Amino acid sequence: MLYMIIERFKNGDPVPVYRRFRDKGRQAPEALKYISSWVTTDMSRCYQLMECEDRRLLDEWITRWSDLVDIEVIPVITSAQAVEKIAPRL
Repeated sequence: MLYMIIERFKNGDPVPVYRRFRDKGRQAPEALKYISSWVTTDMSRCYQLMECEDRRLLDEWITRWSDLVDIEVIPVITSAQAVEKIAPRL
C-alpha cells in the first residue's frame, strides 16, 4: 500500500526536523519503504511517498516524529492503478 504523507513542521520551523534527520536518519521500521519526498519552497511542509503492507509500521514511524511535525496520512494508488480501476466505467 502506498501512502502520501503530508508533514507540517510545527511552529513552521523545519530546522529541528532536519537536525534530527541528520543525526538519527529517517527512523523508519525496516519494512516501511521511503519512495520519495518534496518540500514546499517556503519550507513549511514536506510531502513524502511511503510504502508498507502493515499500517502499524507507518504509525510507529509517525510516533517518532510527532513531536516535530503534524502528519496527515492519505492512502494513494498510482495513476496506472487508477486507470485500471476506472476502466470498466469508461
